[in-house]
Amino acid sequence: MRILVTGGGTGGHIYPALAFIRYVQKIQPDSEFLYVGTHRGLENKIVPETGISFKTIKIQGFKRKLSLDNIKTVQLFVESIKRSKEILREFKPDVVIGTGGYVSGSVVYAAARMKIPTIVHEQNSVPGITNKFLSRFADRVGISFPDAAQYFPENKTVLVGNPRAQEVVTSGKSEVLEQYGLLPDIPTVLIFGGSQGALKINQAVIQALPKFSQKEYQVLYASGDRYYNEIAEKFDIEKINHNLSLQPYIKNMTDVMANVDLLIGRAGATSIAELTALGLPAILIPSPYVTNDHQTKNAQSLVNAGAVKMITDADLTGEKLVEAVDEIMGDPEKKAMMAEASRQEGIPDAAERLWSLVNEIVK
Repeated sequence: MRILVTGGGTGGHIYPALAFIRYVQKIQPDSEFLYVGTHRGLENKIVPETGISFKTIKIQGFKRKLSLDNIKTVQLFVESIKRSKEILREFKPDVVIGTGGYVSGSVVYAAARMKIPTIVHEQNSVPGITNKFLSRFADRVGISFPDAAQYFPENKTVLVGNPRAQEVVTSGKSEVLEQYGLLPDIPTVLIFGGSQGALKINQAVIQALPKFSQKEYQVLYASGDRYYNEIAEKFDIEKINHNLSLQPYIKNMTDVMANVDLLIGRAGATSIAELTALGLPAILIPSPYVTNDHQTKNAQSLVNAGAVKMITDADLTGEKLVEAVDEIMGDPEKKAMMAEASRQEGIPDAAERLWSLVNEIVK
């Protein structure tokens, strides 16, 4: 099967697409893939390193205010449709899958107009403008949260989950925490703010470290390169206590997540797919800097299920962070209930479900 995948701008659109590609490559090795992104997006760095064929189109998003930039955006959109059709005629895909971002708007729309089977995949509980637009033309819409169904046509919308979840559940218990100077058999809290780190989380952790150092549980904190030196200058982690580990970045994050007891971080769609697939309780601090405040809505759906505790970015302090962690780590029954609620929200066979959707529409 020839599959064209398109999506970009942020990791939340890219990583689910790559997870799905890897799944299909395992079960159907003779499948051929083409990934279409933008020349300026994060995908331009990530996808070529995977060895997947990659092409780009030029496109940009609309500004919220009237401006000359929006005229240019319309021109680029029209041109990108033309470029998309050229790519589609050349590759001749059996199906086109869009995972979000402006680039998928052009490619999926062009494919639909050319009568090529199309699927839109939505990672968040509240969809962005691109996927709402595309849902009118696509053959199927795969959603990751039940809450997202209300925004799409009922007759073509299916709950499939986020393909990243299926990759995570293959990670099992191991001695991976030893790589970070921690003991595998001690309850562990993992804190991270995304690949770049998060300023407010970083500030709260700096305030919390002296108290964390006195706890019976361990804390592994991935600060992001941007904030690593700041913390390292303020604290000599090894002198504070052996139960703390500070890292700029964790490469084998899925393996680490499978070996911790509590996760603290942002409420991006990929993180939520991973933690629920593993049945991890979490303290989520939604980023206030995302479109439509979708991280708060993502987190709220899990708060309602009893799987996570949410602290707003504005309310976050070191004291509140320690209190929230102690509340969960100090109450095994509460932690177990949250873990079970998290597991109930997870969709560990998401890539398989999306593959079934492909086979429904490809004749």
